[in-house]
Amino acid sequence: MRSTAGSTARTGTVTQPDPSGRVRRFSTAERMVHRATGYLMLVCLVTAACLYLGPLAQLVGRRHLMVFLHEWSGISLPLPFLLGLFSAGFRADLRRLNRSAPYDRQWLAAVRRRRTSLEARPAGKFNAGQKLYAGWIAGAVLVMLFTGLLMWFMGLLPFVSRTSAIFVHDLVAWAIAFVVIGHMRRALGDPESRLGMRTGYVSRSWAEEHHSQWLREEREESAAGGGGGELPAALHRAVDRAAPGPVE
Repeated sequence: MRSTAGSTARTGTVTQPDPSGRVRRFSTAERMVHRATGYLMLVCLVTAACLYLGPLAQLVGRRHLMVFLHEWSGISLPLPFLLGLFSAGFRADLRRLNRSAPYDRQWLAAVRRRRTSLEARPAGKFNAGQKLYAGWIAGAVLVMLFTGLLMWFMGLLPFVSRTSAIFVHDLVAWAIAFVVIGHMRRALGDPESRLGMRTGYVSRSWAEEHHSQWLREEREESAAGGGGGELPAALHRAVDRAAPGPVE
């Protein structure tokens, strides 16, 4: 954990202790990035539906307003990510999402074999599915941004036709819609995960059950960065003894 009871930040200021029995999963900056990106993506998808689907376009009207909102929400999509780079916690989680671990291959193998037990699907702070989703959605947003700019500024790349840009833009938009719906469906089925994104904290029992490698990696990183690891390791053991164990 980055914040433990009685720990001291590098600047010399004492960090706030975690609530009893809970662990810090996301910083405020990370939650704001996720929330802002989600709102912008929702505006993009809703306005796209109002422009693309005839019955909905007739019902809503105001086509110029829909176009304006769609274009500027799309252009703004990378901004939360770029602002999040100022946060050390956000950068650390980006490294986690970009790093494959041996247990990620085990997680993917369990999915292929349709093994649903938690023991068969070990995970760090993010499981392999979440890593694939993050990488895919980042690439899809870049494709949408690029093709959208080609449609907006037709002379940007004269050798690429507007028809081709529209085709790719629409195809990727449908793919994003299905993937985002799947992401929301998974989130609705996991209240503790939603609580972590809303408050920044999750229960220790949930973390140990669904992300069994996460707390172990946090302890190892703290020990490695603590001048031999004796004091950070002792602090973590003290917190572990004080916190309640996993729910049976």
